[in-house]
Amino acid sequence: MVLCVMAGPAMLSQHLSGQTWETVVWNPMELLRDIFVILHLVGLAAILGGFLEQWVSSSRRITAVMVWGARAQIVTGLALVGLIYANDGEPDNMKIAVKLVIALGIAGLAEANKKKDTPPAAAWWLVGLLTLVNIGVAVIWR
Repeated sequence: MVLCVMAGPAMLSQHLSGQTWETVVWNPMELLRDIFVILHLVGLAAILGGFLEQWVSSSRRITAVMVWGARAQIVTGLALVGLIYANDGEPDNMKIAVKLVIALGIAGLAEANKKKDTPPAAAWWLVGLLTLVNIGVAVIWR
């Protein structure tokens, strides 16, 4: 199944000037990948946003949003790897393993400290720092 749509105002002007219509072809797997990438970034924003929001606060805690962001990172990350395999691709398994271990560490720290009014400072800092390390691994490791 391939989804075809008209490609915006430029296509309309071409049609009106007597030129032929062009279509943009979207592969459903690419669309699914894009959706999971967006959700993955939302999970990242949830963790990092909660961390940065509390940076200057005197009382720091791990919020429910940070916990759900950590969960979303794991689920969407695994889904993205699955999509690579489904498209007959071969991801960098070492990079994926490193990112998964870091993500599990973030989620474990978040889950263990989510109900504490004042979690250990080290746990709060580790959630933020490990999130930044995971971003670095994603961007720098090619």
